[in-house]
Amino acid sequence: MATACPNEGAPLRADVAEKNELISSLADIVGAENVLADEPMARHTTFLIGGPADIYVMPHAVDEVAAVMRACDEAGMPYRVVGNGSDLLVADEGLRCAIIQILDNLSDIAVEGTAIRVQAGATNASVADAALAAGLAGFEFASGIPGTIGGAAIMNAGAYGGEFKDVAAELTCITPEGDVVKVSREQADWSYRHSMMDAAGYVVVEATLELTPDDAADIAARMDDLKARREEKQPLEMPSAGSTFKRPEGYFAGKLIQDSELRGYRVGGAQVSEKHTGFVVNAGGATAADVLQLIEDVQARVQERFGVAMEPEVRIWR
Repeated sequence: MATACPNEGAPLRADVAEKNELISSLADIVGAENVLADEPMARHTTFLIGGPADIYVMPHAVDEVAAVMRACDEAGMPYRVVGNGSDLLVADEGLRCAIIQILDNLSDIAVEGTAIRVQAGATNASVADAALAAGLAGFEFASGIPGTIGGAAIMNAGAYGGEFKDVAAELTCITPEGDVVKVSREQADWSYRHSMMDAAGYVVVEATLELTPDDAADIAARMDDLKARREEKQPLEMPSAGSTFKRPEGYFAGKLIQDSELRGYRVGGAQVSEKHTGFVVNAGGATAADVLQLIEDVQARVQERFGVAMEPEVRIWR
């Protein structure tokens, strides 16, 4: 079963001989060109932050994903799954585990009537474009969310009044034991930034979305409107991991931070965005330590001023 990368008290690397043996086993599954050692995670996160992962592997089929998971388990190597790293902060020391990337290598999209069957590595933007081309409405809300379908399913991604659970009919997942299973909308148990798959350690590899026929011009107009609103309000020109904090019940995270007089607050290269205080951005050379300290400072200030606990939405891997 996947476990957290054991970095506490480190930075010890994995045993070299055991690591090389696992790399060889993984190369037999996915090809040597798709297995990297000591791969900097800064190359794979939108924050552009993160030290090296012991092993970085890129499977190209569902059965390869399952085989990689089983190989890691048999070797006693913890693993984690990444898409395009759009909601992720990785420790500067890196990760003592294997990273399984599901991105362009698993990104097929097929339109079947009013349904779209899509692999987990497809980006939300590409799926929204496919829906537009097919005259299918309902996924416009996700057109600007900079992540993958797999991540959207795991976290029940949402924006501008829409959520992934509103359009998802069924998922194909791999269990921690390496079994491929179907998960229905009801079984997924989606809520705000939560799913059964996340809690159970399931890896999402495919989703079926049920959309509604509509005029393509109307769909495009809604997508254009959302794009304009994002460009106006969000710091899209700077590296970040999207909204840094979850929305506290009854409040807006950005408003709490702004009212705490933290707009532009900076720790090293990490900064509360001047444009949207709900975002922490990499203003240049930020480290994970900078971002973590800034998050702690924001939490302390908001708690002091308003008595509200701020929970990070960004995933922190260390």
